[in-house]
Amino acid sequence: MEENEVEKGVMKMYRESEPDISTLYEYSYVNHIAWSILLIAIGMIVWLTIALTNAENQRYALVNRQCADPVFKGEIDTKCLKTVHSREHWWQHVAYALRHVKPE
Repeated sequence: MEENEVEKGVMKMYRESEPDISTLYEYSYVNHIAWSILLIAIGMIVWLTIALTNAENQRYALVNRQCADPVFKGEIDTKCLKTVHSREHWWQHVAYALRHVKPE
């Protein structure tokens, strides 16, 4: 009889450690909102970085007169502004723009 009680105790412990099937597949939507906000924020940062790079690239090209119109002196070649690479890398534009927030 003693073995039967030991077996009942073991079976009771097993039943207690078994996962509750009714709550096993519940979903929480709180994490979805947080991850969505994070993805939107990262997307905005990437978009603003691209815009800042393009603006600083054109500004630096204008300062150095890299897009002067060869036909009309003193004018700007707008096609050149769209394709000019005034610095070697995009991160140089971002670094300069972040360090110089006020015009000189």
